[in-house]
Order: sequence, then structure tokens, then C-alpha cells
Amino acid sequence: MRVLLVGGGGREHAIAEAISRSKRDPQLYAAMSRKNPGIAGLCKDFILIKETDPAIVHFAVKNKIELAVTGPETPLAAGIPDMLWDAGIPVAGPRKLAAQIEFDKAWTRNFMKKYNISGLPGFRVFRKGQSGTDEYIDELGDVVIKPAGLTGGKGVKVMGDHFGIEGAKIYAREVLKKDDIVIEERLIGEEFTVQAFVDGSALAFAPAVQDHKRAFDGDKGPNTGGMGSYNDAKDILPFMKDSDYSGAKKIMSDAVLAIRKETGIPYQGILYGQFMATAKGISVIEFNARFGDPEAMNVIPLLDNDFLDVCMAVVTGTLGETKVAFKKQATVCKYAVPEGYPDEPVKDSVVEIGSTRNAHVFYSSVYEKDGKVFTTGSRAVAVLGTASTIHEAEKIAQDGLYALKGRLYSRRDIGTEGLIRKRIQHMEELRA
Repeated sequence: MRVLLVGGGGREHAIAEAISRSKRDPQLYAAMSRKNPGIAGLCKDFILIKETDPAIVHFAVKNKIELAVTGPETPLAAGIPDMLWDAGIPVAGPRKLAAQIEFDKAWTRNFMKKYNISGLPGFRVFRKGQSGTDEYIDELGDVVIKPAGLTGGKGVKVMGDHFGIEGAKIYAREVLKKDDIVIEERLIGEEFTVQAFVDGSALAFAPAVQDHKRAFDGDKGPNTGGMGSYNDAKDILPFMKDSDYSGAKKIMSDAVLAIRKETGIPYQGILYGQFMATAKGISVIEFNARFGDPEAMNVIPLLDNDFLDVCMAVVTGTLGETKVAFKKQATVCKYAVPEGYPDEPVKDSVVEIGSTRNAHVFYSSVYEKDGKVFTTGSRAVAVLGTASTIHEAEKIAQDGLYALKGRLYSRRDIGTEGLIRKRIQHMEELRA
């Protein structure tokens, strides 16, 4: 089976490995912006190209691709899946109209309100150049400011974490010069993510994962694309209740059905729901139209099914007839990033990988040249530990990080008992 993978990061390396394990005798082709050595080594052929370039379709047609899988969000926003479907190539990745649930935050909040989808915080949309943001920030008192478009996980600013009320007003006015924004009430609680395969109506849910956006130990420092993540050996995380997970699943299912009503397009691909468990229940932080990075690296290796079987069920609308299961294991994923990341990262620095023992390595934003691997300035290499408990998985991941050599930094506290205990206590206090 000839399969095209669009994307070249750590998430896509995890997808490429899952494809390569398929019993469908896959021949893997890839379209990526730089040569990811982990993906390239699994490919029959690949093209180095912008992941939004329509020439990807020509590459797919020329190589008689039978299924395409999209990794990142940018090709979705550029309508690459639409172009591939138009060329007769099915895609596990939503068409542009359906994918706007990720790349237009203003559309998404209004959509949730229109279809009465639960978990909606107090919000207001302000269009580019519009006034009135100062007054609304004063009215809410504690806010989150979100540029409406894609920001790579780094454009959202939270009051109290990034600035006070005056700083919030200044940031809102700055963003409004070039983009629409959403101003929302700030949610207090613990974040978690649920990811699902979707065929337009049926959803197959993965275990909940918690990502860590902050750059430094103790949840300090600027926001990043994600420094690491973990899941437990069951569907929920230690600080969650069963009702948090079931509530998240219902919200995601409701959203999928409403997308078809609103757009006339079935949502086929991956849906990622990011939620906040609060004292009052769960709220929706955002939706993404693809696997998370790093959260993909937690759940894809746990998939019990043949990955391509599930993708084919997604594109043929038969997911409801497929029993999708995940191994009951815990994982901890930790990213090694260039020194100075995210504000002043070291670029073009050599990364060497020794024996990571039982840990698994995924190459992310690196490139290969003359047999050596170099950093780009973004997250470089992810290391995954898998075991029967979070504690054991964390030790495996941390041991694996010691095998990386170069001008790199990583958070040491992700998945540790101390940090997880802090999360549990936080939720106990809120719910009390």
C-alpha cells in the first residue's frame, strides 16, 4: 500500500513508525520541509517541500499514493487534504472547512455557542481594528487573550502568568492591529487532552494525556510548543475523575456532529480536545484538527490496532465497525530542546544520540546533513519511556535523555511523583 505522510516533526516520526509496522506492506512516501532522519529512514522516497505547497499533490499522484496522512496543522489550513481528495486520494486529515475548528479560534467559539456545545467559557470575539477590548478585560477581570489564527502554541497569553491587567490590555491592542482575537475568562484548574480518530460520525478515543507548555521545571518560564507529556495506564490521569473523561468524549462527539451540520463536510481525521478540569466541571480550552505534539508520541505507540487499518476506517466511514484499543500502559515523553529555547535558541548545533536503553527516540525539528543531525532552533528530540506505571516510565525517559549529547536542555520534572502529587492536590483543593 502506497502511503503519503505530510509533515516532518516528532509527531510525524511517531506516525511514520506506526505506518511502517502495518501488515498492509506499506511503501511510505513523505513531504516534509526538512530532512527528518527518523522519517527519511523509513521512506521509499520523500520530497523536501513546504508542507503547504500544492506541489505535494503532484508528488502524490506521480507516486500513485493510495492514502495520505497529515501531521501538522498548516497543510490543513492551506487545504492540502481538499486538493488530495479532489485528485482521488483519500486523506486521514480533515478538509479545510472542518479543520477551521483549530485554525480560527473566533469561528470555533461562535460555533460552540450556536450549537450549544458544553464547556464553553465566557468569551467575546473582537475583529481586527475593533475597539472595546479594555472595557471587556475590565468586565471579566481575569482573562486569556487568543489570536484567532494559528500561532504554533505560543500566541496565547494568560493574565497572571504573562502580565497583569494593564499588560493584557496592551497585548490585546497589539494583536488586534494584525489579527482578530478572542478574549475569554481565565479558567483555573488542570489541563488535559483527549485525542480521537474520527470518520465523520464515529470517534475512537485515546487515553487522556497532560502536556507541559512551560519551558522550565516547576511550570515556570515562557510558553512553548510543549516540553513533554504523560499518560497513565488507564484512560484517565491521576488528578481526573471518570466524569471528566466521559464529559470530554461527549463534547468532542457533539462537535463532530455539529461540524457536519454547519459546514456540510464530514470531519475525517484526528480531533484533539484540550480541556480544563475546574471546580465546576470541564471547560474547552481549544480544539486541534490533528494529533498533538508531543501527545501523539504518548498514544500512537500504545495503539493495539494496525494504524493503517484505523486510517482506512476513518476515510471510508467505517470506524464504528472497528474495535480500536490502546495498550494499558503509562508513558512519559520528554523533549530535548536547544539551549535558550524558546526565546533565543541555539541553531545549527550538532546532536549526538548514544544508547537510550529502553527509551524510544523521536526526531523532531532537526535536519540531517553529511551524516550528522543538527538543531533548527525548535524542539529537537523527544524521548519516550513506556512502563506499567508513570513512575517507571519517567525513569526510563530520563535515563534516555542522558544519552543525548549537544547544546540541549530538557525539563526533568515531567512525570515525576512530586509534580503529579502537586496536580492531584490542586484539584482536591479546587473541588473542595
